Amino acid sequence: DVSQGGDGQKYGDGTFVSMMFAKILCVLYVSQLGYDVLYQDADIVWYSNPIPFFHDNHPDAPRTLSDYDIIFQHDGSKQPRFSPYSANSGFYYVRSNTNTQYVFISLLYHGDLVRKTTSHQQVLTQLVLEHSSMLGLRVKVLDGVNAFPGGYQYQYDHKYMRQMLSGQVRPLIFHMYWTDGKEAKVKFLKQLGEWFVQNECLINGLPIDGSGSTGECCSAQPIISCHYRDKPSKIPCIDSPFYDVTGTSFW
Repeated sequence: DVSQGGDGQKYGDGTFVSMMFAKILCVLYVSQLGYDVLYQDADIVWYSNPIPFFHDNHPDAPRTLSDYDIIFQHDGSKQPRFSPYSANSGFYYVRSNTNTQYVFISLLYHGDLVRKTTSHQQVLTQLVLEHSSMLGLRVKVLDGVNAFPGGYQYQYDHKYMRQMLSGQVRPLIFHMYWTDGKEAKVKFLKQLGEWFVQNECLINGLPIDGSGSTGECCSAQPIISCHYRDKPSKIPCIDSPFYDVTGTSFW
């Protein structure tokens, strides 16, 4: 049974696993129609349009990026099950061709492994490795420290986060992965200054599906609040509690 209304609360629960199948199909079907696909999860902030980057039309893009079939954001995980690419399956660009379509058809046929491992990312990583070795699939994983940072930097690279918050580095996107559950993601985004949903459109701190109009629910300015003193924040949060038992203050 699949919970209704996006009720999945944490990584790997029943709703999370069922959603992994939707992630497969939405990429496969659009690719089969002849369109390139930029897939992204809902916990991503755009600072500027990243699509030109994948066509070598951005000053920070490698000149040969258009040569690759599939391009992933770097995940940061060193777990063996995500080796050797450490590719994040929540943000990636897929060119429409027979190589990539075969990968996602294979991923669909391996749906039992997605359910067993509770990880779309783990199974996709192994299939990408297999298709790269045997069939010539061209794979690229981006350096997350430059244009495509995310939860790994938020949790562990506070030097980078200070540079980002001060404007010393200007990424294209920010992806709040490496965070267990939607409630924590919302709190992290709020204190990072990247939350724009009015409080009256929330229940228990999470957005209500289909609630209100865009004008009623969206704020023109970021809604910033402090939650944890040991996590990166737009404003000083020195009076907030620690999130991690062994955490140290960001400020």
